Formats: sequence, C-alpha cells, structure tokens
Amino acid sequence: MINPDSLVKPVFPYSQAVRVEIGDAVLIFISGQVASDKDGNLVGENDITRQTECVFENINEVLKANGASFSDVVKANIYVTNIAHHAAVTEVRKRYLAEARPATTFVEVSKLARDGWLVEIEAIAVSQK
Repeated sequence: MINPDSLVKPVFPYSQAVRVEIGDAVLIFISGQVASDKDGNLVGENDITRQTECVFENINEVLKANGASFSDVVKANIYVTNIAHHAAVTEVRKRYLAEARPATTFVEVSKLARDGWLVEIEAIAVSQK
C-alpha cells in the first residue's frame, strides 16, 4: 500500500496506490486522483485545466514513490463531470502521457465524491524492479 507524504492522507480505508511485484515486473494500481493538495484543499476551483494538471501531478507523486514515470503508464480511466471538458483534459493529458499512449477510457459522470471536483483519473503502470 502506497501513500506518499506529498498527497492527502486517505480518510477512508483505502490507499493512494497498491504496488504488486510479480517476477521482475512491478504493477502500480493508482487510485482515482482528484484536484486536492496534500492538505485536502480543492485546487483550481471551476478551472478544468488547473484541476487536470493537479491530478496528473498527484499521479506523478505516486509514480515517483514507486520509482516509475508516466512512460510506465499502461491504462488510464478519466472521469469528468461534463463531457464538454474533453478537449481541455485531453490537452493536459497529452503533456503527461504523450509518450506512453496508454489504453484510456474517458467517461462523463453525474458527480464526483466532493463538490467542486471536475475530473478524477485512475491509472495502472507497469515498470521493472
């Protein structure tokens, strides 16, 4: 179970990520990341670009804590509260995941767990020990 100090401490019984080692491979299952700073404060209120950047920076913190990078991401699930945000989220996504080109799902949902959150992204990465 991985909970980097640079991210908000989980309030509920979950981990920011789970690391699984199989042979020489390391699988990193990253919980849905949202636009919160390490104190749990909303980042980028009503700003989908800023929120998406924060989400990817949070994912980066989890990857770094596991000795991995965005080039190791093989799957990403993106949830937005308004599909009209697709273009803005995709522009930010390209900056972080252009090299990896992971399998991706992009879904509009009616609401995320906290008011103000516009985007949530979960990811799976595979790296070597």
